[in-house]
Amino acid sequence: MHVSALHMYTYMATITITITDDAYKALKAEKREGESFSDVILRKFQRGNPAAIKAVLLELGPDSELADAIETASRKLRKNFKTRKVEL
Repeated sequence: MHVSALHMYTYMATITITITDDAYKALKAEKREGESFSDVILRKFQRGNPAAIKAVLLELGPDSELADAIETASRKLRKNFKTRKVEL
């Protein structure tokens, strides 16, 4: 008889932060079932989050060169899309 054992240790550093009651309520409102507060923060602020992108763009202010580059990239992307008929 052969018995194997596997032990896995996961180390997660904890950092204490102070937030206002309103910030806590907002964070808690975003929390999904089974999700930790760390998960919420990562989901809301990781790369590609539309709200985070908007916040950065608002911070940068108007930039016509950036707007033109985004518009050009968007046009190229749409041009490469192929449409097809799908019957439901």
